[in-house]
Amino acid sequence: MAVDKTLYDRLGGKNTFIKVHKIFYDKAYAHSWLSKYFTDIPQDVLENQQTDFMVQLMGGPKAYSGKTPKCAHQHMVISAELFDLRSQMLSDSIKEAGVSDDLRSEWIAADGMLKKSVVKSSEKECSVQYANQPILNFVN
Repeated sequence: MAVDKTLYDRLGGKNTFIKVHKIFYDKAYAHSWLSKYFTDIPQDVLENQQTDFMVQLMGGPKAYSGKTPKCAHQHMVISAELFDLRSQMLSDSIKEAGVSDDLRSEWIAADGMLKKSVVKSSEKECSVQYANQPILNFVN
């Protein structure tokens, strides 16, 4: 399944993504489990990176210059349960931002395509970019 590249325009452009990601990361940084993965990264940095990535993925301007999801999360044990929790929080944030249910479903489907590139069941599946980079693995 490919992402419909008209989704960016149908969502109303970049301002919608900015609004959704602000709502989402406010929730994520306040969440007792999910927030543990973000202790070294300022919230606004993640909001901007996620916005640029998703805008580009859904047919908007090409502004994202970061790592692929697989590389960015290679040192993190992200269980299916954690990914699903994040997906539900994102869905709630999209709804809270006033996006229609149909477009919200399309966004969540596009986001869900990334699941297989970031979910891991153990630290054995992780790798690090540099010798002293910790593997992040937090239990709920």
